[in-house]
Amino acid sequence: MRIHRPSVRSPFTIVAVFLILACCASYLVLSAGAVAPPVPARLTDQQFWNLSRDSSEEDGYFRSDNLLSNETSFEHIIPQLLQAAKQGRVYLGVGPEQNFTYMAALKPTMAIIIDIRHGNLDVHLLYKALFELSKDRADFVSRLFSRKRPDGLTAQSTAEQIFDAYAKVQGNREFYEDNLKTIEDQLLKKHAFPLTDGDREGIQWALSNYYRFGPSINYSSSLSAGRPPEIVGAIGGNRGGNNMVNYGTLMTADDGRGERRSFLANEENFLFIKDLETRNLVVPIVGDFGGNKAIRAVARYLKSVDATVSAFYLSNVEQFLVQDSKWDTFCASSAMLPIDDSSIFIRSGRGGPYSLSTGTGVQDSSTGNMRSELSHCSAAQR
Repeated sequence: MRIHRPSVRSPFTIVAVFLILACCASYLVLSAGAVAPPVPARLTDQQFWNLSRDSSEEDGYFRSDNLLSNETSFEHIIPQLLQAAKQGRVYLGVGPEQNFTYMAALKPTMAIIIDIRHGNLDVHLLYKALFELSKDRADFVSRLFSRKRPDGLTAQSTAEQIFDAYAKVQGNREFYEDNLKTIEDQLLKKHAFPLTDGDREGIQWALSNYYRFGPSINYSSSLSAGRPPEIVGAIGGNRGGNNMVNYGTLMTADDGRGERRSFLANEENFLFIKDLETRNLVVPIVGDFGGNKAIRAVARYLKSVDATVSAFYLSNVEQFLVQDSKWDTFCASSAMLPIDDSSIFIRSGRGGPYSLSTGTGVQDSSTGNMRSELSHCSAAQR
């Protein structure tokens, strides 16, 4: 009788079996569709700079240097926004500091700010340094306006108490110069960002105006501060929106229901933005909403990290896109973004062709469903 013994397999045979199994597993994953990596928990300094640089278009121009918002009621839309949009996704926006308030409400994993002016990119680099260097809101306001911190302010101080205290403090030239150097060192040495001379001019222009006018700076204050550097991209003329609302007023405003929601309303809001900035997850980009590059580059990047847009703040840019016959290009580009039924446009005043907004100027904020509105784009334009 033949005795059957277990065969002894060579190490080569065993390795071959494992390789075959691994290949089969890889095939199954690929056949099911490759899974994109998630939104990164942080970007390296090089990744941050590359994303900003590679997504940007040529510098453009607008009538204002837009060092702060002139939208007096932009918080009023937040309760409605929170009912429609989902938190914890990616936020897109345009312009300066009002984005931080929307971000504090939506708690995004990442934010990308797209603006036609290079000056806006420099303002956001300035803000990045300020958030990183400041331990709390009172320190942040001190650095933003180059004023020494008054005694008695704590993490529990209200925004009104903070701005009332700083309204009584004069700007300090020596503080301003030291502050500017510290900000430049933060960006140039700590992050090793390759700032151009123009970038440094843009950052200095912004900080000098915050220093000069303090918390009472308004949308039109810098009109009296001389001609901005070329990189700022402000062509002057009628800047509009001169309602005299100032920085302190914006930070102490409420949502129309009595709740104060600005990014400086409380420490929680401030620290959320500080954390995002520290992890390089607020990325400024130079881009024309009616151009063919910036929004589409952002769309490709977001899809590569399996991200979904929660909200896209447009301000009143669409009225200029319509005037310049660029709205269809904007629509086609935006249709490439990764969105779903809860992705929301945020507008101020007159919006695009499909907006229900009836406001004038930049007031009376409204929202619109991105998927519904972008369905009007023809397939040929996408």
